[in-house]
Amino acid sequence: MLPKVFIDGEAGTTGLQIADRLRDRTDLELISIDPDKRKDNDERARLMNMADAVIMCLPDEAARLGVSLVTSQNTVIIDASSAHRTASGWTYGFPEMDKAQRSCLRASRRIANPGCYPTGMIALMRPLTGTGLVPATLPVTVSAVSGYSGGGKAMIAEFEEGGTSDNHRIYALTQKHKHLPEMKRFARLDHAPMFLPSVGRFAQGMLTQIALPLWALPGQPKRADLHAALTKAYEGETFVKVPSLAECDALTGLEPEACNNTNRLELFVFGSDEEARLVARLDNLGKGASGAAVQNLNIALGLDETAGLDA
Repeated sequence: MLPKVFIDGEAGTTGLQIADRLRDRTDLELISIDPDKRKDNDERARLMNMADAVIMCLPDEAARLGVSLVTSQNTVIIDASSAHRTASGWTYGFPEMDKAQRSCLRASRRIANPGCYPTGMIALMRPLTGTGLVPATLPVTVSAVSGYSGGGKAMIAEFEEGGTSDNHRIYALTQKHKHLPEMKRFARLDHAPMFLPSVGRFAQGMLTQIALPLWALPGQPKRADLHAALTKAYEGETFVKVPSLAECDALTGLEPEACNNTNRLELFVFGSDEEARLVARLDNLGKGASGAAVQNLNIALGLDETAGLDA
């Protein structure tokens, strides 16, 4: 019997991409709800409880309701919303975050998919705070730009149907954002970072940047020290790549769309021994959403981790 997978919210931006990645798989069975019954909680509950795994692609409150409908102890839930990323009893779905994270995911029945911005930020910072190169007390500022698909159907329509003439827009101006708790916890910081998100006039892709004044850090680490820590942390990983310092130095710019339609996450260390500029590049709908969910699904069900994913 093939494992059965149900996507709750398959018609959404992330749900559609997950379905595309799963539809032709021969190692699992994708089950779908009748479109006329998408809001029928009894039918949703029936399908979720017969599935081996459910991927929630819903707004936070709807995801919480969806989780409450699952009574089967055997059903794995992967929640792509932000509702459970720091919740007790949920495993954070970033397999490369620590060497033991995959074992935690295999044993878990409740997996919270990371946010797109936090994926890059945590990937850059956690190895540095974990090794003591960057103190947990450091006030960190994260600047990032994402494709407009990160805003879901409403923002996609706004940019593609003439609802705005903006080419670049900053937002979350009150410094309140749903990604801050997971950034703080999983980057191992004592305080939430300053977060400066923005959206550009391109559909998919993302750059997340962190500037570090190395001269002001305890021990005054060099650029090569940061690069060595990142390289060691992700050595042997299929989807996380750390270009060499020589490769970084050869670049004169970085555009956000190079990882589109892949599950790849690239981590760059630019700058000098005085000031480092860390950059993460990923597809906000790939490793930042649907790709990560499929990767977590593969791990949780004991399937080939790379199935349905491009590096």
